[in-house]
Amino acid sequence: MLQSIKQLYGDKLRASDGDIGHVQDFYFDDQKWAVRYVVVDTGSWLLDRLVLIAPHAFGSSDQNSNLLTVNLSRQQIEKSPPISSQKPVSRQYEEEYYRYYGWPSYWMGEGIWGLNPSPLMPPSSLLPTEPAEALDRAGNTDDPHLRSTRAVTGYHLQTGDETIGHVTDFLMDDRSWVVCNLVVETGTWFSGKEIVISPNHINRISYEDSTVFVNLAKEAILQSPEFHVGAGVFDQPR
Repeated sequence: MLQSIKQLYGDKLRASDGDIGHVQDFYFDDQKWAVRYVVVDTGSWLLDRLVLIAPHAFGSSDQNSNLLTVNLSRQQIEKSPPISSQKPVSRQYEEEYYRYYGWPSYWMGEGIWGLNPSPLMPPSSLLPTEPAEALDRAGNTDDPHLRSTRAVTGYHLQTGDETIGHVTDFLMDDRSWVVCNLVVETGTWFSGKEIVISPNHINRISYEDSTVFVNLAKEAILQSPEFHVGAGVFDQPR
């Protein structure tokens, strides 16, 4: 089933021993089109602290309405490697993060999740008990392929020389956490309908111009499946 990213914003997050905050954003990989992290607003629990939770801690996004359960303790999350909200995620940070939790690295291997088809929850014996060191070292290399779903929402969709609408949502497979479709509001030229576009039809994303370029002709876009708002989970468009 497909899950609306937009409808997950604001959902509460609960660890094994208590609440940890709510969903603020998602970071996705614009090469393999998988959601790599849930960005957590921890509220008054961890002041001025940005927390990332990888899909390995969830297993699936198809959980109880308005509540996502995380298979970690509050202490494990609190002691995880801290990251600044003012800096992009670096690969050095990701290596420390995955080493801390004992999870298999998604960038090691050819698959969407490295050597695995979906995020895997490791044995509890691999979960750490010692706090991680803060990462603020010179020479960190930002990962240019990790992007915010909130930031890309609103980007123009362009085919050839024509802008055909703007991104309003992302549809994610609730098992593999792969982004299967972008939801696009077409504007007045197509009666303001919302349609879905597969990442397979995206040539590139210009972050400087806030534009998603697609390799579909206008006629093909007119035949794209129409998007209908539901309860938050959707069948795969055919």
